[in-house]
Amino acid sequence: MIQVRDLLKDYGEIRAVDHISFEIHEGEIVGFLGPNGAGKSTTLKMLTGFLEPTAGDIIVRDLSMASNSLEIRSLMGYLPEHNSLYEEMCVYDYLHYIAQIRELTEKKFLKRLDFVIEKCGLREVISQTIQTLSKGYRQRVGIAQAILHDPTFLILDEPTSGLDPNQILEIRDLIRDLGKEKTVIISSHILQEIQAVADRILIINKGQIIADGKQQDLQTSLIGKTLLILEFEAVNPDIDSLVSSTGCSLHESTSNGDSHQLVLEYLESTDPRKGIYLFAKEHDWVILEMHRKELSLEDLFHGLTLKQEMMEEALEEGGQDE
Repeated sequence: MIQVRDLLKDYGEIRAVDHISFEIHEGEIVGFLGPNGAGKSTTLKMLTGFLEPTAGDIIVRDLSMASNSLEIRSLMGYLPEHNSLYEEMCVYDYLHYIAQIRELTEKKFLKRLDFVIEKCGLREVISQTIQTLSKGYRQRVGIAQAILHDPTFLILDEPTSGLDPNQILEIRDLIRDLGKEKTVIISSHILQEIQAVADRILIINKGQIIADGKQQDLQTSLIGKTLLILEFEAVNPDIDSLVSSTGCSLHESTSNGDSHQLVLEYLESTDPRKGIYLFAKEHDWVILEMHRKELSLEDLFHGLTLKQEMMEEALEEGGQDE
């Protein structure tokens, strides 16, 4: 649905986005992450047509942003990081105003209004002025204006910023619900939010895409292997035999009497779980738990950005040696 092709953005001598390319497919919820100054906001502004790239292009449904900006923006719903609302207007009047900007007919507006107030939970506040609303309800109004015209895809920049835990859960559920019908790009500094709702993760750092994939795939690419947690009960277990017979390597081992926990490493292409079960059954081990260990998104984010910095430092040192 969305193709980003060799996108470049310079601000004078500063390169904010450095020849990035990626695709976003229909029906995906994509988390877009990056540290401050990484080029994330600049990329989002180019995706929404608010900023013209220095080079490259964005293709949406075979339409080029360079020559079809207005048509593409009609397919888009956008919630900016700073949710600018006309606070003196009531919710109904504000949404009606947005409908006029979007050139919706009155009939289409009323039909979509009923949908968005139900979807965003605004029925109780539809007649209130926006300035009287809580931050959570203001975010709901912002999302309502973004989906009012029934867009094909949504771009949500920091949708849970400044919300309390209950409001975060509400907005998270709403985004997950919208993702059943729309393609969603969500940017957030709260990595738990991305982890909770996103199908796929894009990480940008220093203007370049450094990671693209599902969390499990990113973990494998970072550490090279998959980690498995095995908890079991056994008397004097022969752990070395288990490791050698299943093709794993032992990453960590702890014991407390007859209770044991192992952290095993293995290649994704050689899933050892069936072999572990059969070995345990043959040796009368009682398996209490067996599951893959996933690094948190914070661990992945830190590890991937640090890995990039280390590679760049190594290249610089290599160039100096010459």
